[in-house]
Amino acid sequence: MAGSSARTTKRPAAPPRRTSKVYRARANPVRRLYAQAKRAWDRPLTAYYLILGSALLLTALGLVMVYSASMITALQMGLSSSYFFRKQFVAAVLGTILLLVAMRMPVKLHRALAYPILAVSVFLMVLVQVPGIGVSINGNQNWISLGGPFMLQPSEFGKLALILWGADLLARKHDKRLLTQWKHMLVPLVPVAFLLLGLIMLGGDMGTAILLTAILFGLLWLAGAPTRLFVGVLSVAGAIGVMLIKTSPNRMARLACLGRADAGPDDMCWQGLHGIYALASGGFFGSGLGASVEKWGQLPEAHTDFIFAITGEELGLAGTLSVLALFAALGYAGIRVAGRTEDPFVRYAAGGVTTWITAQAVVNIGAVLGLLPIAGVPLPLFSYGGSALLPTMFAVGLLIAFARDEPAARAALAMRRTTGERGMRWNTMRRRVSARTSGER
Repeated sequence: MAGSSARTTKRPAAPPRRTSKVYRARANPVRRLYAQAKRAWDRPLTAYYLILGSALLLTALGLVMVYSASMITALQMGLSSSYFFRKQFVAAVLGTILLLVAMRMPVKLHRALAYPILAVSVFLMVLVQVPGIGVSINGNQNWISLGGPFMLQPSEFGKLALILWGADLLARKHDKRLLTQWKHMLVPLVPVAFLLLGLIMLGGDMGTAILLTAILFGLLWLAGAPTRLFVGVLSVAGAIGVMLIKTSPNRMARLACLGRADAGPDDMCWQGLHGIYALASGGFFGSGLGASVEKWGQLPEAHTDFIFAITGEELGLAGTLSVLALFAALGYAGIRVAGRTEDPFVRYAAGGVTTWITAQAVVNIGAVLGLLPIAGVPLPLFSYGGSALLPTMFAVGLLIAFARDEPAARAALAMRRTTGERGMRWNTMRRRVSARTSGER
């Protein structure tokens, strides 16, 4: 009895508190979903799929909207309703071929093409200013006729040329540790960029000049330009821009249209005002594909510079937000590729391409929304225009090639190929076994 009374009942030990991040993620569905999304986001091939998927979706949706926005304009010109769509479709097919070629090219070959592309672009931009060769459209002489309905705008290829040549130049100076000296950072990059800007401005294309300036600043920023040097170049470019705007009544009129709620004197703000009308009438889900009212002659350049307004009218806020999300995904993936690489050429080229596409999208969409002056630049991968689509798709192929060239991405792709080959061999063996007769077994 004494022994039994001396016994003490031991209480079971309390289970350890599981406070780890893994446990919390499993216990909370929101945390679990977030953890899964984060793991998927950090995978080696995420940038590759984002670039390829967003670019192809933008191009496909752009083809649909070009057809919808241009059919009335084509009929008013006495052409087939699918005239502009067919031309854009041909450009998209050629652009897809360029994308596939660019994504399969090694980085060394991209660097080798930098100087030839720059030389050809400068030569064509000089030809634009030769009387009888250059063609003027909407007051800007930046086109060369290729015969028939086909036109070429060399300044669009000048953007790609500046990115490839500038990235190769900065990469070679980076390898020699020369970028710590301001003269090596600026020369000859800035003089060549100013040469391209001068040739563009001779034709009066202020919008393309703004984008080329953005690319130049992007390259200098990626190269680690000090603040005072960056501010100095920006001040010079800003002063030149102000002078060019003040000396052009057309550009001053575009600047005066910011924030106006009416068409203004001589209807100088007509295009911007009707772009806002198109967006406002779309609502959340739009009036329906093909049901735009503004494209019936009220909104000029509905299938080129203001295709985003027609998208908002027909597809509503949902459609415009989808387009913005695709551009955001493409921009994020480009920044990711530039930030994760150890190759200086890849960093500068990927950053330059990302700056080009995102800056052009901001300038175009900002003008349609009435937040920026109308610069006359198309929405990349989306608006009508083969001269703009071809170099842009080549640049996207460049980004895809860089995304595939990351060490982790190469390993993941090699593993997938190995797994695919094993699966093919296993399926082949199963087919051979099933094809045997029962006697052979």
